[in-house]
Amino acid sequence: MSVFILGPLFWLALQAFTTTWTFPNIKPDGWTLIWWRRVFETPSMVEAIRNSFITAPIVVLLSAVICLPAAYAAARYNYIGRRVFLIGMFAANSFPKLGLFASIATLFYALNLMGTMVGVIIIQLLGTIIYMTWIPAAAFAAVPKNLEEAARDAGASKFRVFRGITLRMAAPGIFVAMVMSFISAFDEAQGTYLVGAPSFFTMPTEMYALVLTYPVQIAAVFSILLAAPSVLLIGLARKQIIGGQLAEGFQIK
Repeated sequence: MSVFILGPLFWLALQAFTTTWTFPNIKPDGWTLIWWRRVFETPSMVEAIRNSFITAPIVVLLSAVICLPAAYAAARYNYIGRRVFLIGMFAANSFPKLGLFASIATLFYALNLMGTMVGVIIIQLLGTIIYMTWIPAAAFAAVPKNLEEAARDAGASKFRVFRGITLRMAAPGIFVAMVMSFISAFDEAQGTYLVGAPSFFTMPTEMYALVLTYPVQIAAVFSILLAAPSVLLIGLARKQIIGGQLAEGFQIK
């Protein structure tokens, strides 16, 4: 934890505010905010930040629309092929995706989706499906059916039962799924670079250029900006994650 997570984060936090830091000095040569200003004055970096904060919420919304009905069906109906569907979805995300992205790129060339926001959204959407299906499916399955039946016996409509009982009780799991989907889309780099470059860049893909051509302090500032949304969202979802919503979502029952 200290060496591989906290250590690099502490180093980034220091580098983002240093003028220079030369060996063998044990502390920076000076302190400055100029690197933060440089980031927000560079058009390519500002565009990458804007693209990331546009595409990731769209991906989460589309993923919810597509996957939540499937999650509800997987939780409430024991249809033929249900376990194969869930295991197959998990298996599809258990190996490196670069080969898959290359195959998709061939299709995207034919559809004129290369270098477009739509193409990037589709690529990022693929990585969210497992979170937005498995975790809500567990949340829906955990809702006691006797509560729904009691509400129906009291005269509530199916929609009111779903809205007032099923959806409300499953909301923490859905929230965790949305957080994990946002982080997955926001941090996706390989497919986004393959499909989006050279005309559409997000923050993770812009990091490639920063590491190669910019001072380390610029990369440190950009890394902090890239990590901040994930840290914030994980903090907001901490109660549900610690409560077992994330782990329970990956159990097939």
